Amino acid sequence: MTIQEMRERKKELGYSYAQIAELSGVPVGTVQKVLGGITTSPRYDTLMALEKVLSPKKVHMVSDTAVRYQAKRQGDYTLEDYYQLPEDKRAELIDGWIYDMSAPTSAHQLIVNFISAKLFQYVTSHNGNCIPITSPIDVQLDCDDRTMIQPDIVVVCDRDKIINRCIYGAPDLIIEVLSPATRKRDTVIKLSKYLHAGVREYWIIDPDKKIILVYDFEHNSYPTIYGFNNTIPVSIWDGKFEIDFNEVYNYIRFLYERV
Repeated sequence: MTIQEMRERKKELGYSYAQIAELSGVPVGTVQKVLGGITTSPRYDTLMALEKVLSPKKVHMVSDTAVRYQAKRQGDYTLEDYYQLPEDKRAELIDGWIYDMSAPTSAHQLIVNFISAKLFQYVTSHNGNCIPITSPIDVQLDCDDRTMIQPDIVVVCDRDKIINRCIYGAPDLIIEVLSPATRKRDTVIKLSKYLHAGVREYWIIDPDKKIILVYDFEHNSYPTIYGFNNTIPVSIWDGKFEIDFNEVYNYIRFLYERV
């Protein structure tokens, strides 16, 4: 595709520069310079990444076999489309946008499993009403037909929100473990969604930087930044339960120590 064709396709799809950056992995500043004509000789790999997103012959963020989605543009998808995705295709629907969910890393899954086990042990040992649930689980966050997400870990204290089809409404606690494919989504798009949906507490775990960002929305305290050498209180339980990230790190240390 030529740069002009990309500009026309961008206008046709209604994409913003930020959305193209999210889909292509190209920094938003570079997207602006290339499509704005400021950069006259873009790198080949940059052009290929942009063309992959803007080419009319491709379906973005959903399975290539889902031909029916070529008739829609991002922002127009609904739960009807979400439920017609191939069964082996994991994706999230956020404000009418469909985002692909690639397979997680080993570190990601080990962290999720370790923390989920700790949460489960605490709840069961205290006869708690809250229920920790690990992905994949659908969360109809806004109770509308434009958003269905799959957080890594959720804790739901109102059991009426747990129906057979999904969790209907905002969980009390959400924990996301970052991966290269989800970093922007988890730290920007989902952060805003969770805040406005009524999630009480949100943790973002960054295995690469070995930090945890804790957003205590309920008490307007955020973000608090912790390291993998800290113990973090769970605010929805008034700090009566804590996750010791020394234990988490020791559990996955072997992954970091490999040459």
